[in-house]
Amino acid sequence: MTDTALHPSIVALVSLAANIASNHPKKGLCQLERLRNLGVTDAHIDIVVDIARHLRDEAGQMIDSEFNEAFAPAANAAAEAATVTEGSCCAPTAKGNSCC
Repeated sequence: MTDTALHPSIVALVSLAANIASNHPKKGLCQLERLRNLGVTDAHIDIVVDIARHLRDEAGQMIDSEFNEAFAPAANAAAEAATVTEGSCCAPTAKGNSCC
């Protein structure tokens, strides 16, 4: 491993998060197995999974809100828009993990 190469556990964590956040059909199961083989704790994996799911869900809410604002009656659009915090760069996950 060179000085500029990332540790395999970091690569696997990033890949796992990307798979989850993008709803990839393979679900990151290969990375999960690799992380466990590398000795990464379930607690660390859980934080990454929590953050990736939060970002995925937040993106879906924002897309739904924008669609509803353009299409649905004004009352429904306002209710949907209230579920997403506008102007916030990052809201913590339901478990309190920061995604920033």
